[in-house]
Amino acid sequence: MTAAALSPTLELACELISRPSVTPLDEGCQQLMSERLAACGFAIEPMHIEDVENFWAIRGEEGPVLCFAGHTDVVPTGPLQAWQNPPFAARIDENGMLHGRGAADMKGSLASMIIAVERFTADYPNHKGQIAFLITSDEEGPAHHGTKAVVERLRERGQRLDWCIVGEPSSTTLVGDVVKNGRRGSLGGTLRVRGQQGHVAYPHLAKNPIHLAAPALAELAAEHWDDGNDFFPPTSFQISNLNSGTGATNIIPGTLEAVFNFRFSTESTVEGLQQRTAAILDKHGLDWNVDWALSGLPFLTEPGDLLDGVAAAIRSVTGRETAPSTRGGTSDGRFIATLGTQVVELGPVNATIHQVDEHILASDLDLLTEIYYQTLVNLLAC
Repeated sequence: MTAAALSPTLELACELISRPSVTPLDEGCQQLMSERLAACGFAIEPMHIEDVENFWAIRGEEGPVLCFAGHTDVVPTGPLQAWQNPPFAARIDENGMLHGRGAADMKGSLASMIIAVERFTADYPNHKGQIAFLITSDEEGPAHHGTKAVVERLRERGQRLDWCIVGEPSSTTLVGDVVKNGRRGSLGGTLRVRGQQGHVAYPHLAKNPIHLAAPALAELAAEHWDDGNDFFPPTSFQISNLNSGTGATNIIPGTLEAVFNFRFSTESTVEGLQQRTAAILDKHGLDWNVDWALSGLPFLTEPGDLLDGVAAAIRSVTGRETAPSTRGGTSDGRFIATLGTQVVELGPVNATIHQVDEHILASDLDLLTEIYYQTLVNLLAC
């Protein structure tokens, strides 16, 4: 498609995709967004924290705050030769598919947000409440100096944040068929079990940590942690890495390391999961220790102003009902929710996120723009 044939949303999406902002790089995406927001009356506050570019922008003086949140960084491309089209050369093919790294996750959403807000502020220059943007380049990376750090600054200054739409690709088959109204918590651990190294021909002189740990790991994997609830599936436990040995076939290893993760519901607590894990490891008489890493607590937005406003927008634009869901991985919504904010995630279809040849239906971004615009109307129109 020629540039003249592109909608404003697709033109901006292509411009953002063309910038190789592999995490934690931003490559000028935020400057482009900030300039457009400043032109329609937003106060822009860049927040450079460590090696991460972030910005906070707000329009309006009082009343409830509707914040659009997202990230300009993308995951690495993988082998370039595996891509049918260069990952940072945005292209719309003959089937109407927009190709490029970030098309779905989540430069397409960012473009839809900007165009929707530009239209809304032109149509309703004296809108109720306030509109804000919280944008980072550290969502696909460690996520220490991005949204998490910006939220702490907002908390310290007492910044109000009532509603937040995160542009993560939430849809399954059709735009708006699913919105995320919460996420499970993520608690990781690195377990080390100590044995005694020795020769495989003399096992009575050694202690094999693989043999010792196997029953405990099996019990952890089989444990029923909770039943979940109306909003969350049951808590799950998964071992993602298991390492032991020197590589030699005739040496009993001295240690075993297992990396595991809980995705947990609001029916479980961090302390409870840690205590139950310790009890199982002690039960098997292991010499062990665990280094714990909490990535985020579970959060939930129950039906209310935001979820109702988004659902009504999806209905009016697409004619379909949406299904709230808390399934999937973590997002920056977990940090924003700590401010007491109602948070939903609404974005394009997620079928190709983080894949080679990431792509979405180009027209879906125009639909998404209309949904964001109608949500603004539902919540903030005069």
